[in-house]
Amino acid sequence: MTESVAHEAGWDTAPGLLDGAKQLTLGPEQCDLAYWITEVAQGTLRERGVTGHHVDAAVPDFLKRPGPLRDALVLEFGFRGLSEEIATRLLAHYVAIAPGIPELEFYTTQLVDEARHARVFRNHLVELGLPAATLLADIDEMAAEYRRKVLQPVEDFTLEIVRDQGDFMGGVAVFAIVIEGVLAPAAELSERKWTPLSPATGEISRGTAIDEIRHLTVASTILRDHLVAHPDYRPHLLEILRAGVKLWDEIPDREFVIHREELFQQGMAEHADKIGDYEVWPGVRLLDTTPDQRYDMAEQWTDEMAESRMAYMGLPTEVLSSTGGDTV
Repeated sequence: MTESVAHEAGWDTAPGLLDGAKQLTLGPEQCDLAYWITEVAQGTLRERGVTGHHVDAAVPDFLKRPGPLRDALVLEFGFRGLSEEIATRLLAHYVAIAPGIPELEFYTTQLVDEARHARVFRNHLVELGLPAATLLADIDEMAAEYRRKVLQPVEDFTLEIVRDQGDFMGGVAVFAIVIEGVLAPAAELSERKWTPLSPATGEISRGTAIDEIRHLTVASTILRDHLVAHPDYRPHLLEILRAGVKLWDEIPDREFVIHREELFQQGMAEHADKIGDYEVWPGVRLLDTTPDQRYDMAEQWTDEMAESRMAYMGLPTEVLSSTGGDTV
């Protein structure tokens, strides 16, 4: 295939999630349904549409055997799959109240993206050896506490704004700045840490990250343009963002992330020969990191990305701090 693909959608040309989310400018008129069909379905996902990874990107046998590394991946992708399923259901409300055709088409494509993400995360667990017949029930059981403590409060908060209040722009802010703005850096970390261990897992994370760049940048453009046209909406938007930051401050996500990172740490030590001198970020070998360091780096990426997006929209970054100190 020789057809050209947009730089930001090309498998080999798209930037990493952090750089893309901080530097690219994309809008809903550009990223419409036709764009998704040609640049995403026929571009990003070419030869990767079924599993999220190329047929030549294999799942290594050691990840199919019981052990802490496999347990870490099962937890990570199980939780991410459930999160993406909930995101898909939430986005149906965005499509229903989209104020114009560009927004309707874009959020229709994002809904499909999130449904695809949920599917490839779930199906990767089958590739690891989980039984397909009971997969959904197994994920529900495995992630019950995570759903109750972490996902449910975020889901309820989003529904209150987009479904009950019918506030489309407020919903865009919640999804882009609060939800994906917090979860996207964790996705970046996932791609970096699994790439040297499993080609298939790394490619799945790479493909979802390319999508997340588009979601974050288009949403930021929608909000920026709305604030230019309706500056009176600014105080309400800031109020929503403050409430979202407060919510995330109260959610005990760290306990779940650190648990699986500790499992990853054990498994990484067992398979150190497969990782070698691979650097998870410049100058730092993956083997030399700890669970807390990886978690803290993801939080730092969150701060950097959120501050960049807020500046792009002309909003004060101070709103990202509920206490005036640390950011999200």
